[in-house]
Amino acid sequence: MSSSNFNCPAPEQENSVFFAARQALRRHATGGNVLILATVLALIVANIPGLNTLYNDFWNQSIRLQVGDFNVFSHGGRPMTLLEFINDALMAIFFFSIGLEIKREVLVGELSSFKQALLPIMGAIGGMIIPVGIFFAMAAGTDYADGAAIPMATDIAFSLGILAMLGSRVPVSLKIFLTTLAVVDDIGGIIVIAAFYSSHIKLMFLVYAAVLLGVLLLGSAMRIKSKVFYLTIGGVVWFLFLNSGIHPTIAGVLVAFCIPASPVFAPCRYIRTIRDSISHFAAEDDARLTSRSILSKDQMNWLKEVESASDKVISPLQELEDSLHPIVNFFIVPLFAFANAGIYLLDIDPATIVQGISLAIICGLVIGKFSGILLFSWLTVKFKWAPMPEKANWKMMASIAMLGGIGFTVSLFIANLSFAGIGPEGDYLLNHSKIGIVVGSFVAGFGGFLMLHRFLPRKGAAKR
Repeated sequence: MSSSNFNCPAPEQENSVFFAARQALRRHATGGNVLILATVLALIVANIPGLNTLYNDFWNQSIRLQVGDFNVFSHGGRPMTLLEFINDALMAIFFFSIGLEIKREVLVGELSSFKQALLPIMGAIGGMIIPVGIFFAMAAGTDYADGAAIPMATDIAFSLGILAMLGSRVPVSLKIFLTTLAVVDDIGGIIVIAAFYSSHIKLMFLVYAAVLLGVLLLGSAMRIKSKVFYLTIGGVVWFLFLNSGIHPTIAGVLVAFCIPASPVFAPCRYIRTIRDSISHFAAEDDARLTSRSILSKDQMNWLKEVESASDKVISPLQELEDSLHPIVNFFIVPLFAFANAGIYLLDIDPATIVQGISLAIICGLVIGKFSGILLFSWLTVKFKWAPMPEKANWKMMASIAMLGGIGFTVSLFIANLSFAGIGPEGDYLLNHSKIGIVVGSFVAGFGGFLMLHRFLPRKGAAKR
């Protein structure tokens, strides 16, 4: 049979967009509940005398995966602490999943069409520029100006979790707008991490990593579909980045971009394979094929054809993204939050929450994200560069812009990169950064929820 027989008509772009978006919405919204629980638990444990000492000491334990004298989890010749393992290794998996999501969005999602993507892209750009500008204005001449990127992120899990509370009252177009905006925010965060949080570059490690990334791209071009191939080489790339001076989470994103997005079998070929194989099983034989049946050799071969075809109809990119979502949403991100959101509040002067770096972050997240997203979105629609989301109005858009101020996960991550490990002053700034992130994210989330509750139609439908 010629290959032309397996050519399938292209699926409708809109259907693929909405299927991918709804899957992402369902996963992130559910993961947001676990993330909230982990954050609250961290704040409780960190403020119970005695237990907080165990909490802090636990993350400072060294971790090893050693073969002879070689430790995989070594950084600069020393073993990583458990906290470093979470922030540098597990979060590389988090950014790997973001990279997969970005690639899918570019190929078949909201970022595949410039017209579809322009409004959330412009909103995201405004939601990065204005918060950073506000932070810089408030931090001018201080020792915390290096944390300017902290309020530029939008936490997709938290924000979509709040949207999920409002159910079908939220138009799907608004959910997709927020999801795409958060993805673009992640791209901005990745660029910032790569550009500003790298030091003492060791060039040869990067040369080796570049060669291996070239091997991955060659494998993708040669239609190698083995996930073991990409993940094994990707793990080596991560180790090289870890010891090169470039933050290792960037390796996760770059490896993700090398994962093939096309399946071996087109879906129509898969369906035909199933039909051909199943046709060998007669309907009258169903009663004899019980759980105690011993299959004939031919029957085993027919079923193995179905199994083999099933492995080849889903692309490595889609299969890895689908497999990693529960691991990332229900384990890695909550663990990161539990390890990093523990703030000792009992010796903190409440006045410091509304001054210094805490206030700068709160203003960046609440005022900066809100005004930046809303202003740039309004300009985009005003100049007719892109249409408004369907069934939405500017009050709803303002509510979504407020939700964009929930920074949390990536904000905590950038705060750690900015201030962790630079002495007592760094510890002070990191602790107050966390306070600003938690307070700012709470204010933005609660404010966005109240606004949506007020402005959404009482019996609106989420369907388009």
